[in-house]
Amino acid sequence: MRTHFAFLLAFMIATGCTAGSGAVVKGAGPDDLLKLRDGPGLNHNIIVGLPDGTNLTRRNCVTTNGMVWCRVFLTDQPSVSGYVSADYLAHR
Repeated sequence: MRTHFAFLLAFMIATGCTAGSGAVVKGAGPDDLLKLRDGPGLNHNIIVGLPDGTNLTRRNCVTTNGMVWCRVFLTDQPSVSGYVSADYLAHR
């Protein structure tokens, strides 16, 4: 358990997954959108699709079924918030 926690903490620091940090959507592709979901996992409802380059503010990240999900809100529209896969976030 300690090893898992240490790995997750190191991952969060390396990817900039800290509360209140800036992030940008990267890697969704030119013809696809990153799904902003109402919970951390693929089984949660999609709120909206986000194109590459969307500015987000990252809150906290959690691991669900082996995937890291981050709670985010749109930087330009803080009332729009949800979870996205950390795989598609880059530090801003």
